[in-house]
Amino acid sequence: MDKNLVVGAGITGAVIARKIAEELGEKVLLIDRRKTVAGNSYDYKDKETGITVHKYGPHIFHTNNKDVWDYLSKYTKWHYFFLKPNAVIEGEKVTLPFNLTTIRELFSPKMADSLEEKLISNYGYGVKLPILKLKENKDKELKFLAEYIYENVFKNYTMKQWGLNPEEIDPTVTARVPVYISHDNRYFQDKYQGIPQQGYTKMIENMISHKNIDIKLNTDYKKLKGTDFKRIFYTGAIDEFFDYKYGELPYRSLQFDIQILNKEFYQKTVVTNYPNNYDFTRITEHKYFLDEKSDKTIISIEYPEQFKKGINERYYPISNPETQTLYEKYSNEAKKYSNLHFCGRLGEYKYYNMDLAIEKAFELFNKIYS
Repeated sequence: MDKNLVVGAGITGAVIARKIAEELGEKVLLIDRRKTVAGNSYDYKDKETGITVHKYGPHIFHTNNKDVWDYLSKYTKWHYFFLKPNAVIEGEKVTLPFNLTTIRELFSPKMADSLEEKLISNYGYGVKLPILKLKENKDKELKFLAEYIYENVFKNYTMKQWGLNPEEIDPTVTARVPVYISHDNRYFQDKYQGIPQQGYTKMIENMISHKNIDIKLNTDYKKLKGTDFKRIFYTGAIDEFFDYKYGELPYRSLQFDIQILNKEFYQKTVVTNYPNNYDFTRITEHKYFLDEKSDKTIISIEYPEQFKKGINERYYPISNPETQTLYEKYSNEAKKYSNLHFCGRLGEYKYYNMDLAIEKAFELFNKIYS
């Protein structure tokens, strides 16, 4: 059969499908087991309030890769947006990411002056420093600061989010929550940052709207087993594809309590983290994303939990040496099939941001077709 199969209509699958359809002129069948496209970046406009809701948690697109930004810009106009969250520490809402501003919000001016001077002299200004790296410093005051941040900002949040101690998680994951030695209150410092003006769902719909792409939702790959395809691009879980023959890869999942509130605003910023209190990790207020006006507001309260087959959705692969060893067994199994390609966060068992997922899709396409 000349048609290509792409499994999963999230951002990775959408990019692969569009490039095959447009640049090669080949037919693509794009399927997804959900009834919607856009994967976990799916959003919708609430009919009662007119507020756009990120159903599966906050998504702010950010990248330093101009090619990625320009590619998506063909399918959306942007609402330019900088994420500036805060966190509740010792009952006070303070600046997040933890930076020099946060130090002055929490400590006396004298102590803050000393800590700032030592941080800059030891590491420089404008540096992102992983908390586990700061903990290695022998200076008494910096060691105090490292322990304070670790205990109040990082440790409990990480344990709630991942169900593990920070030391049990791959450093590339823990490095996503650094200390910023600067007064820059933006959570991301990438050159390009924004949210699609009409939402991620519309952007993905625009991307996969092509005469060579057929779309089938509510469709599981298992229903198509035995069908002959030229190539298969699989963005689902690699262990599920191979019927868990080597065992299950662990994932974290999330549950969202989405509430419409009869007040104009609930909190002063889009995201507030709760590292130490309650069972949830953060509260998101959705009207901030696109600066939408309403006399009501919508919040979502985010509860991490372990992934369980048939109960919830996979969100984050849990990366450590043991799980990577298991993943490699599946990866080696996949290499036996010349026309089968695994991609995306679940297919490659990697914690990709959206921009890196697109970069990897570009790389895969070029590797196969160049």
